[in-house]
Amino acid sequence: MISLQGINKYFQDNHVLKDISLTLPKGSVTALIGPSGSGKSTLLRCANLLEIPQSGQMQLGDEKLVFTQKPPRSRDIHKISRQTGMVFQNFALFPHKTVIENITEGLIIVHRMPKAEAIARAEALLDKVGLSHKRNVLPATLSGGQQQRVAIARALAPSPQVLLCDEPTSALDPELAAEVVAVLRQLANEGTTMLMATHDLRLAASVANQTIFLEAGEIVETADSATLFHSPHKARTAEYIATLTEGLPAGSPT
Repeated sequence: MISLQGINKYFQDNHVLKDISLTLPKGSVTALIGPSGSGKSTLLRCANLLEIPQSGQMQLGDEKLVFTQKPPRSRDIHKISRQTGMVFQNFALFPHKTVIENITEGLIIVHRMPKAEAIARAEALLDKVGLSHKRNVLPATLSGGQQQRVAIARALAPSPQVLLCDEPTSALDPELAAEVVAVLRQLANEGTTMLMATHDLRLAASVANQTIFLEAGEIVETADSATLFHSPHKARTAEYIATLTEGLPAGSPT
C-alpha cells in the first residue's frame, strides 16, 4: 500500500531522518513512538509530502517518487498527496466554518465533487464518528475530542488510501482521548490503513498491529505491538517504554 525506502530529510545541517525504510501493508495500522525530536512528525509529513525528502523513494499504490536534490514536479507530488488523509495534533479546523463545511470544503474545492455529493459524504462520516447532531455548529462550540473526531471525518472524506495521524490524542484529557481512540479503533477494524505518531502507548497498543520506535531520526526497533510493548529486543526501547508506563496500572499499556 505505502512504502518508504532510504528516506533522508535534512533541515539545513540538521539530519532529521536517516535512511528510514518502512512498508505499510493494506489494512495495517502502524504506530510511531519515540521521544520528542525523534522525527515522528517529520516522517508523517514526508509521507504526505508536506515535507520533501532529499533522498530515498516512496510508493503509494501505483504512484512512485524517487527523491533527489531536484524537487519533484508539483503534479507528481499531488498524485500521491491526494491519496493521503492527515489528522493534526491541533485539529486544524476552519474556525469560521461549520462542522459540515469543514468536511465538504476540500471535497468541493480540491476534489471537484458536486456539492450535493460532498454533503452526503460528509453526513455519512459525521454519523460514523457520532457527530451528526453537530453538523451545523462552529468548531469553537465543540470539546477537543469532538473537534478531533471532526478532523478525522474530514481526513477520511476523499477516501484516502492511508490515514496519517500526528499525535491525535496528545492535546486531550484522558476522557476525551478515549473518544478519539474508539473512533480510530473502529477504523482499524474496518481495514483502514493508518500510520500514527503518538506518545499514547494505550492508543498504540490497542489500535496498531505494528509499532516502530524512533530515536534521533533512526529506527531503533520494529515489532508487532504486543512484542514491542511487553518484551522488546532492544534495551533502549525497554527504557523508553518504562518512562511512559510509570504509574500506570499493572498490565498497561494494553
